[in-house]
Amino acid sequence: MSTEPRVWVNGRLTGVDEPSIAALDHGVTVGDGAFETAKIDRGQVFAATRHARRLDRTLAGLGLPPADHDYIAEGVEAVLGSGPEIDFGRLRYSVTGGAGPLGSDRDASPLTYIVTAGAQPRPPASASVSVVPWVRNERSAVAGLKTTSYAENVVALAYAKERGAIEAVFGNTRGELCECTGSNVFVVVDGVVMTPPLESGCLAGITREVTIEWCRDDGMDVREQTLLLEVLRDADEVFITSSTKDVLAVHAVDDRSLEPGPVTARAAGVFARLSAERLDP
Repeated sequence: MSTEPRVWVNGRLTGVDEPSIAALDHGVTVGDGAFETAKIDRGQVFAATRHARRLDRTLAGLGLPPADHDYIAEGVEAVLGSGPEIDFGRLRYSVTGGAGPLGSDRDASPLTYIVTAGAQPRPPASASVSVVPWVRNERSAVAGLKTTSYAENVVALAYAKERGAIEAVFGNTRGELCECTGSNVFVVVDGVVMTPPLESGCLAGITREVTIEWCRDDGMDVREQTLLLEVLRDADEVFITSSTKDVLAVHAVDDRSLEPGPVTARAAGVFARLSAERLDP
């Protein structure tokens, strides 16, 4: 079975190495675009509606028009149907500002649509993370937006992986816990689950959002609360959430070892059970 990603661009399935994006596409020249990554589980896309809504929030934040979601759906159907069922993996779709000049100004151009899908291993039982020396700017013009400008994350993730971690953790300019490169972060203190509020500059993660809702419905004490970055030194448990990691226990923060605990296990269990029952919560 081929593990090569499947690619659809502006209405056409294309090879991974086949030219399909204009050289002057604004997503290429300046990273002017929005994207979403959703989980594929047994051939089905999880939380598709929430992802679509967040895409439009990002596009609005960038000053771009709303996406043509029927067109994206056409691309999703094309990539998912162009080969064997993907047991587990990621669906990624991007919308860029289209053709533009060589600088940050925009031209009046149709948006560019890209949809990709590929298989990947299921997440491990637990993970280690590393706190990076750089910060998120909670006052940035693109704070909380899921843009295609990801160079900052590339550098931070490389730093973390050099230290044996699978994710990097950012503080913000105020010294508060913020987020990871592609995950949200939660801590457990005295049985209470806490995660930074959106005002910290973190992305409004779809899995973060669903985890908060479902765990509260299950009777857990879950709070969106401003936290100093130092909470990672003392928290009883730490876990991260993302579309392809679900609720993932953290067994180490840099050189501090932790035991994945009962609160994390309960949150992970709630998420696993309800996500199996509710494809589009």
